[in-house]
Amino acid sequence: MANRGVESLKQSQSFFSPSLSELHDPFLMKDMDIAVERIIQNIKNNIPILVFGDYDVDGTTGAAMLTLALSSVGAEAIPYIPDREKEGYGLSEKGIKYAHSIGATLIITCDCGINAHEMVEFANSLEINVIITDHHVPGDTLPAACAVLNPKRYDCTYPFKGLCGGGVALKLMIALMQKMDIHDQIPPDWLCLISLGTAADMVPMIEENRVIVHHGLINMPYTKQPGLKALLTQEGFEGKVPTVGQLVFWIAPKINAAGRLGDAGRSVELLTTTDKSIGIQLAHELRLENDKRRTMQEIIVDDAIHMVNAQFDLSRDFGIVLAHREWHQGIIGIVASKIKEQFNRPVIVISIGENGIGRGSARSIAGFDMYNALDQSSEWLEGFGGHPMAAGLSIMETNLESFTKVFLDYVKSQIEESDLNPTLVLDGNLNLSDINGRFMAFLDKLGPHGPMNMRPKFSIKNIEVKGTPKVLGPGGDHLKFSAKQSGRTYPAIAFNMSHCYEKLICGTPLDIAVVIEENKWKGNTTIQLNVRDIIFHA
Repeated sequence: MANRGVESLKQSQSFFSPSLSELHDPFLMKDMDIAVERIIQNIKNNIPILVFGDYDVDGTTGAAMLTLALSSVGAEAIPYIPDREKEGYGLSEKGIKYAHSIGATLIITCDCGINAHEMVEFANSLEINVIITDHHVPGDTLPAACAVLNPKRYDCTYPFKGLCGGGVALKLMIALMQKMDIHDQIPPDWLCLISLGTAADMVPMIEENRVIVHHGLINMPYTKQPGLKALLTQEGFEGKVPTVGQLVFWIAPKINAAGRLGDAGRSVELLTTTDKSIGIQLAHELRLENDKRRTMQEIIVDDAIHMVNAQFDLSRDFGIVLAHREWHQGIIGIVASKIKEQFNRPVIVISIGENGIGRGSARSIAGFDMYNALDQSSEWLEGFGGHPMAAGLSIMETNLESFTKVFLDYVKSQIEESDLNPTLVLDGNLNLSDINGRFMAFLDKLGPHGPMNMRPKFSIKNIEVKGTPKVLGPGGDHLKFSAKQSGRTYPAIAFNMSHCYEKLICGTPLDIAVVIEENKWKGNTTIQLNVRDIIFHA
């Protein structure tokens, strides 16, 4: 508990029972009063509002929540998600022209817009006001928008800086319903949608985020949104409270699939429809599309690994930049994450279009600020934005060589070779005899888990392997064995650790680093050790 900053009874009560009353006053956020008053103008005059979301899970769930919330208070809200390939990231000219064509005089962005200076000026020229809700790092100046809601604004004193884009949008809707004196409580479906975006965007799972996700998860089984219910049902979570991990690995990829390979607007349609049959149909389509995405991803990851081995000297190059004309732009973010995991160094993966413009996704390692790295290399970029750990960029193909050199030089100036060694931070040492039902219930109460509140990891020392280990998986990459200590035995699974098989069968005593979890299979629930590392005794 102390590792998580919980060192008093009062802190523990708040930690174990997160209350919506702990959410900060939304009017503490800079420009919130301006934004609310501007929205009310359109509601009173029956003038359409365009909700402009990003095409990832955070952006689409936030846009869906905004659309539902605005509609519930009498606004005519029309969602718009840009085409990833044709419009690129952020507020687009096409989206603004669409707003103008439908008579909208107000655009509310979600998860984008903080650096959209030119597009905001274009909207202003058409007499369309823009309210920006975003959480990305702003530049030195802010766009000339009607209101800019972003807790990372340098002049914003809002107490919590870690909200995702949808979280900022939620605060706007809470402020709006307070000003209009409607809704005694935050509608549960708003929390369900924003908890999904919060989990998927990997923002810190502390303070307000933890409150939102806690209440979103416990309300998931009772959601009234047909599309969300259809997504949960097809993954086997109907009537169940999912975990953050299940949202991230099972639900979020289906929502992301729409924007990666097609029209991300379908995700918003899925999450806002009131028609059960449409919800089921769209959920089915996104599942098929995600299967297609997974196949394409495997091919691109293999290509990328071969390129790294052929083009980089990993003893000298502390970063990786890969570019290819045949890689699908919608998948490079996942590929960048996979390559980062494989080689444990900052990675940028770029898809080059027929027009010679590359769109890139960047992923970082602990201790290296990717946003600053792109800022230092910005003279070779057309644009960039994001966080210290993940970012996006656009670049002309002709500038790739110069950018790569500058980026790799900057990486080497900022990190040491020792930083490239993967590190596990453990909560402490444990014995197998410490594990029981009460202990598992305690671990469960530590959730919801995520960055800055990760699932606890423990070392368990002097383990014996009972019986014969098994190699699992289509490629024989995983191991399953029984771990024994002082007469107590638990099943253990070790993903991507088949290289340890020979030592395991030799019976050498070992220490293991593990996450202790429940494994649910065919109606049975067992305690399982998820092994993250092994040290064999000499």
